[in-house]
Formats: sequence, structure tokens, C-alpha cells
Amino acid sequence: MNSETVKELVERLTRIESEQKLLTEDKKCVIAEYKDKLDVKAVQAAIRVAKIMAKLDTSDQEFDNIMSTVSGSLSLSDVG
Repeated sequence: MNSETVKELVERLTRIESEQKLLTEDKKCVIAEYKDKLDVKAVQAAIRVAKIMAKLDTSDQEFDNIMSTVSGSLSLSDVG
């Protein structure tokens, strides 16, 4: 085990963790900036759905049909 290699790895991982923290803070700031202009939670949910749809092998129409069925099956008390 080369101690210099270990130090290099630790430094790189530490740098990445710091960058992740900065990006998380940036994300919070952006969300706060748009909170009064948009329903940020709805936009974030739409982004999550779009990412899921991109991973699926089904058509948009098929996904929409499934979502309609699922949404109709759920009552508000089931959500949350």
C-alpha cells in the first residue's frame, strides 16, 4: 500500500464531497429563488417523472394511460 496513493485518494474524495455540498447549497438557492414564481415541488416531481419515462421502454401514450389508471385508483387519503 502506497501512502501517497492513499493521500491522493482521500484528497480527491474530500474535494468531491465539498463540491457536492456546494452544489446542494446552490440547488437550495435556486429553489428558493423560484419558490414565489412557480410550484417548485410540482416542477421537481415533473422532472422525476420525465427521468423515469426516459428510462422506460414504453411509449408516452402507454405511460400516460398507466398513470391515468393509477391516479384514478388512488384516493387522496392513499397519497402521502
